[in-house]
Amino acid sequence: MNLSAKPVLTGEKTVLRPFTASDADPMWRLIQDPEVVRFTFGPSTELTLERLRSVYGARATQSDRLDLAVTDPATGELLGEVVLFEWDPAARSCTFRTLIGPRGRGRGIGTEATRLILGYGFEQLGLHRVQLEVYGHNHRARRVYEKVGFVVEGVRREAQLRDGEWVDEVVMVVLDRGWSVHRGYPEPALNSTAR
Repeated sequence: MNLSAKPVLTGEKTVLRPFTASDADPMWRLIQDPEVVRFTFGPSTELTLERLRSVYGARATQSDRLDLAVTDPATGELLGEVVLFEWDPAARSCTFRTLIGPRGRGRGIGTEATRLILGYGFEQLGLHRVQLEVYGHNHRARRVYEKVGFVVEGVRREAQLRDGEWVDEVVMVVLDRGWSVHRGYPEPALNSTAR
């Protein structure tokens, strides 16, 4: 198995589709958003619009990662991205990350997009494990991850200096056996213990 196939995944609130080079301009605007900068990465002199065009233009051909654009089904507007990367074939595992811009927040789009790509990963690709890292103070993202079945595996205490303060990195995971039971809709009580 590899991640060469780039599917279109359709939900009620969003459509996930493969990236194209023309997505670089709207992604450039999304990554300038202060909340994205705060919870994702700091501004970098290495990240330019030209570099983004090259990166997003190549995403459709990469066999070791799955990057999908999160779009509005009514307008086609690019709202963010969901990504499975750091593919480990022997362990059948990937790392997950997402970025949702301001126009996609507070509408359930990030939750649905996460469920869609995880469902594809577990049910179509045969993944065993999907993990992520999230800043401890990113409460919105943590709530989304818990809602779809991620559980806390561990905490790297004060691992990053962000805006002059030390913040924790929380490692969260979903395993295939947990996904096969809840399919992204776990009972609240199930989230309190790792599967």
